Amino acid sequence: MSENIKPSYFSKILDDAKVKNEISNEELDSLTNAIKTRYGIDFTNYEKASLKRGFTRLIQKQDLGNIMGLWSKIMKDKEFLLQYIDDLTVNLTELFRNPEIWLKLKDDVLPKLQHNTDLSFWHAGCSSGEEVYTMAMVLQDKNLLYKSKAVASDLSNSILEQAKNGEYSNILVAKYLKTFKQYFPNGKIEEWFDVGEHESKIKDKYKKHIQFLRHNLVQDPMPKKFDVIFCRNVMIYFDDVLKMKVLKLFHSSLKQGGYFIVGYYDMLPIEYRGLFELYDSTTRIYKKIG
Repeated sequence: MSENIKPSYFSKILDDAKVKNEISNEELDSLTNAIKTRYGIDFTNYEKASLKRGFTRLIQKQDLGNIMGLWSKIMKDKEFLLQYIDDLTVNLTELFRNPEIWLKLKDDVLPKLQHNTDLSFWHAGCSSGEEVYTMAMVLQDKNLLYKSKAVASDLSNSILEQAKNGEYSNILVAKYLKTFKQYFPNGKIEEWFDVGEHESKIKDKYKKHIQFLRHNLVQDPMPKKFDVIFCRNVMIYFDDVLKMKVLKLFHSSLKQGGYFIVGYYDMLPIEYRGLFELYDSTTRIYKKIG
């Protein structure tokens, strides 16, 4: 290295290159508007920093170079975005994630609903399905599965196929055992899964009550009514305007006195209080008003 060229010089070059590869707000707005026009998928009110991270992951994974490479790919290949849309968000889910929620449902919420003729649940943003099957296990444990129906929806077709298949690597299932045991201290995974050499698959009898549905929370209606709606760690990607739009959808999709459950990282705008009352602060369970 020349004595006249200091290390800070190279740091500046790298910083300049990084800035050039960053997605500006103007580029993001143009891209999301183009996606809305071409695909009918509305990302315009998603939280900008999260959406930029998602597009950056997609650019890197597909080796597209920069935002212009992504733009070109999306405009030329209409199936591309639909195929890789799950790369825009981080799917955070696991079996019996946050066990205290499932214990609260078992000991408090479900006893209040158990005398209903039938029960209905909506898992909005179901990801790879672990939450849906956790609920099935809870319902079976309470002897309520036989009269329950569930809708499991997501924007991504590929992640829905994973959820519908209900098959997980044994390495992943072993990771889930810790939280599983907090709900079923004496339970055995073989009661719920057909265990293979490398993968375990949820037993068919715990899948029959589930309808898997591609659904866009931002623009698609939901004609059905539910006793309980889950939307956990999905709205972290939305700004307050979009959150309120989705919250109104959930409110209209709940039966009178129905329950709404969000993730620990979902911050609700203060206007939610016109739609829901906080039922349990520890587990982030809300109840429909009016």
